[in-house]
Amino acid sequence: MTTIDVSAVRQGSGPFVAESVKDYYGRVLASSADLKTSACCTDVAPAPHIAAALTEVHDEVMERFYGCGSPIPPALEGATVLDLGCGSGRDVYVLSQLVGPTGRVIGVDMTEEQLAVARRHQDWHAERFGHANVDFRHGYIEDLASAGIPDASVDVVVSNCVVNLSPDKPRVLSEIFRVLGPGGELYFSDIFADRRLPAALLDDPVLVGECLAGALYTEDFRRVLERAGCLDARTVATSQVTISDPDIGRKIGFAAFTSRTVRAFKLALEDRCEDYGQVAVYRGTIAEHPHAFDLDDHHRFRTGKPVPVCGNTADMLCATRYADHFTVTGDKSHHFGLFPCTPADTAAAPGTGAPTGCC
Repeated sequence: MTTIDVSAVRQGSGPFVAESVKDYYGRVLASSADLKTSACCTDVAPAPHIAAALTEVHDEVMERFYGCGSPIPPALEGATVLDLGCGSGRDVYVLSQLVGPTGRVIGVDMTEEQLAVARRHQDWHAERFGHANVDFRHGYIEDLASAGIPDASVDVVVSNCVVNLSPDKPRVLSEIFRVLGPGGELYFSDIFADRRLPAALLDDPVLVGECLAGALYTEDFRRVLERAGCLDARTVATSQVTISDPDIGRKIGFAAFTSRTVRAFKLALEDRCEDYGQVAVYRGTIAEHPHAFDLDDHHRFRTGKPVPVCGNTADMLCATRYADHFTVTGDKSHHFGLFPCTPADTAAAPGTGAPTGCC
């Protein structure tokens, strides 16, 4: 049997990849219109409350946005949120509105040109929002201590199509779970591949910058997460990446790419979905979701409706900031075997993989 060393999965030359990314996003791209694929952008309409918040963000910040999803979870009032690879600050300024004056948003990025755009509009946004609660820091997502982020200091970590750009993804995931507090949430969008990609692709600055060369194979992502201590992450949404540039299509060959939004928690979860006879009821109290809350792509909780859940799902709902919005009955004193957490009609299609566990 071949053993995969996840500590070295899909690693290129760190300095080369970092400088390539800096150059691509700092100097090559003038706006999102310069992108050659759909990997670093999204056609999915944001939720109404996020769409409303986006209208309050400065035009220049919006023009310099590059992302592959809308990784902004609900129930953020008063939270401390860390945005990895914040770029020009689009998501930071959306989050600033959602966490409110009692919350805090920290954006970390290694590209000075992008940070300059974000910083020069701080006062403009503070005046518009009526509060100043954002902090932009230069640093690397593989070493958040260098950006002054201490252990267990944030409630939520978000990232929008940035992890694939890192030359050391295991270290990124390790750093994320270091800075998250107990019960904290990682909620991010990124690009994943349906197979392991040739390391030589990392030598192509366009393929790296377009978020393709560094895309992790879905099963290797699951393994890296497990090594970081996360045994059950959930896919929230998935969409296919379109490769319209023939030269890029030729270089990547038969590999297929998907954009996924994933959530994971800093919890002591099991590696399988176990049945303890627990039941969860959503109270309908998350302002953005009065009628139903989707934990992932196959767990929809309708307001007031009892839903049997596995032990991991129960912990995600009652040992995190979502606890105020759910009533979970039952404990783990009685075990009934494996829980059928994935309905047959929502199982992953062959070859698409699944990040891990219940999803």
